[in-house]
Amino acid sequence: MRRDERQFYVYIMTNKANTVFYTGVTNDLLRRVLEHKEKKLDVFTSKYNINKLVYYEAGGNAEGAILREKQIKAGSRQKKIDLIVNLNIGWNDLYEELTS
Repeated sequence: MRRDERQFYVYIMTNKANTVFYTGVTNDLLRRVLEHKEKKLDVFTSKYNINKLVYYEAGGNAEGAILREKQIKAGSRQKKIDLIVNLNIGWNDLYEELTS
């Protein structure tokens, strides 16, 4: 696969109580979520125990995914909640579904 053919993902993760959101972008969703779960990433995700994948969408390329990430981050908390609920009404950890 050529570099420009990689799949990119925009994702939202939260903590157990669904009170804090982290929005990110990656070309390897499973690896990235596992890094969050194992607290191998930045201080923010470790400090707030961000370890539950509640939303993701696939994007075509890096530039498009980064623009979408910025759009989501700029949105209100309610817009993030609406995105999550439209895909994942039960706020389930989607990582479990992706790995089963």
